[in-house]
Amino acid sequence: MPSHTKHSSGSGKPKLWTPAFILIVGVAFCCFIVGQGLNSGTSVYINRLGGTATYAGLLAAVFSVAAAFARVLCGPIIDQKGRAIVMVIGSGLFAGGIIVPIFTNDTAAFVACRFFQGVGFSAVTTAAATAAADVLPFSRLGEGIGYYGLGQALAMSVGPALALLLVSTDPPENLFIGLAAMSIVMFVLALLCRYERNPQKLPDTSVYRMRCEAHDRGEDAEAEPEQRGLRRVFEPSALPGALPMIVLSPAFGFGIFFIGLYGTTLGIGNPGLFFSVSALSMIAVRLKSNAFMDRVAPFKVLAAAVACGIIAYLLLLAAGDVAALYYLAGIFYGACLGASMPICQSVAVKNTPAERWGAANALYLLATDVGVGIASIAWGAINDLFGFTTTICCVIACIALSLVVAWFSFPPDAKRKR
Repeated sequence: MPSHTKHSSGSGKPKLWTPAFILIVGVAFCCFIVGQGLNSGTSVYINRLGGTATYAGLLAAVFSVAAAFARVLCGPIIDQKGRAIVMVIGSGLFAGGIIVPIFTNDTAAFVACRFFQGVGFSAVTTAAATAAADVLPFSRLGEGIGYYGLGQALAMSVGPALALLLVSTDPPENLFIGLAAMSIVMFVLALLCRYERNPQKLPDTSVYRMRCEAHDRGEDAEAEPEQRGLRRVFEPSALPGALPMIVLSPAFGFGIFFIGLYGTTLGIGNPGLFFSVSALSMIAVRLKSNAFMDRVAPFKVLAAAVACGIIAYLLLLAAGDVAALYYLAGIFYGACLGASMPICQSVAVKNTPAERWGAANALYLLATDVGVGIASIAWGAINDLFGFTTTICCVIACIALSLVVAWFSFPPDAKRKR
């Protein structure tokens, strides 16, 4: 996209923290807090009501399937109808799916609510990721996506902690009251994201404004034929960033589903502290992202992230009952997550025409969903058969393999010095 890199508003760096970008980061922050809170708190809520682990697992599967289903639909809708409308409708569905359980715990209603929660979560996160790319200056896209990801980083510690606090109170429905309040805030912020109607209010370096100005001058690129089949839903140009994430995200899946259990098995007093440490590490990496995201070749950034991931899991293998090593692993785990996800996403987006960024983000996020979803099944089975040591060795193999996949999938300019 050479036209994006030529546009400049003058000396110095183009502006990053615009009102539109702040709103979008706010939407993402609320969405991930609520989503992580639901994933952590629902099983405890079911347990408090006397439900079974099998039922809780079914509800988790419903959420995951709904989220994947929505990814398939959201990409082309975002590209054709706009980002804001998908964010608003998704926020409404998400909020509705959280409000209903306050008044009823009927099994069928609860399953339906988990479905709407998954659809809403997927719609908001896909649209918000695309909107963030819209309003960011192209020359600082990697850095901006890193900041956007702070919502995810904070959610990994704040969301579960908030949910577990709420669900432990009486009545346990306070879980949904608290998360519903935050989802309403998310809905209001989504309503305020109106940059598509007023692109002239964006900095002149933003990709969306440049596209609109080019359209007004009649300088649009030659129209491409209408996409059909899977090409309409997903953008193949995003595969260079999505393929490594399919292989790498199972390592994060192990972290989400099993690291806490592994810590408990080792006899670590407070295994949940791993996630707080990793969240702080992610935040630190993303706050420093301006030093490397758009200045260092993406492959080199990913290589450093992969090295951190391997170190993290080697430390977990060596931890035994030494809590310090277990928590130290969280620092490297957070650094891996904090650098790898935004760099792969920026490769996916930069390799894709701007008018197809919705489909590109849908493909990238689906790749992450698939990797995490497969991991939740595969790691459990391997662990039951062979134990945690074998499982962690398999996780390390996945992390290393992701770098090999990136070497073959990343475009040449993502592997060269900058």
